[in-house]
Amino acid sequence: MESRSSPMLITVLCLGIAFLYLPMLVLIAFSFNASALASVWGGFSTAWYVELVHNPQILKAAALSLEVAALASTGALVLGTLAAIALVRFTRFPGRLLLTGMVNAPLVMPEIITGITQLLLFVSMLQLVGWPSRGVTTIVISHIAFCTAYVTITVQSRLQSADRSLEEAAMDLGATPLQAFIDVTLPIISPALISSWLLSFTLSLDDLVISSFVSGPRSSTLPMVIYSKVKLGVSPDINALASLIICVVGAFVLVAGYLVRRAERQRVLDTQLAAR
Repeated sequence: MESRSSPMLITVLCLGIAFLYLPMLVLIAFSFNASALASVWGGFSTAWYVELVHNPQILKAAALSLEVAALASTGALVLGTLAAIALVRFTRFPGRLLLTGMVNAPLVMPEIITGITQLLLFVSMLQLVGWPSRGVTTIVISHIAFCTAYVTITVQSRLQSADRSLEEAAMDLGATPLQAFIDVTLPIISPALISSWLLSFTLSLDDLVISSFVSGPRSSTLPMVIYSKVKLGVSPDINALASLIICVVGAFVLVAGYLVRRAERQRVLDTQLAAR
């Protein structure tokens, strides 16, 4: 039964991979198109990459998006990890049910609703206290609020499966609760922390809807610039930009996968040594 179903499974797997990655390969191929028409092949050329390097609007938007994504993912990682610790380590405290609902709400809330509510909040705060003005600060705050839920869910699941006895053994040997958490628990959940940071970075870098609501006149992110250009038709320099993003993201995924696997192997080794 298993040998007869293997060819079918392999076929389904190949079709799934082709469905996901074939459009990316086509995009990369057309980024070297010499024609000014993005959908008509006119020969091999790297002219659009050269033009992309000399496009200040796209470069400024890309730098802003990377800055926002780095700040938002770091802030979401800190807040989400603290929330996960509270939900896992403290089973009873006032407002636990409310915190659980607040953590899960952004996962099912449409982004357009999140963007509208954030916009109304910032407008009200600006009228009441004079801060914050719509711009980079409001984008970062909104992305932190959006990404924290994903970090909390990821870290929470890893904390629940972590062996609490290792941390208790460290405290029996004289470590403080904070030292035991940093030296024992933190390395155990490090794969979840890395994955959460990368997921938050990707979500922030990719976001268009929320950023469109809370951004200012001089704070257009890269997705906003790309969308404004694509509305007039796909241009070859956008193909070049998308190809670079695919290559950079692919490299980060490979590096992150290697780090996660190495951390997991080290965790298993430490667990085996502690059990002896």
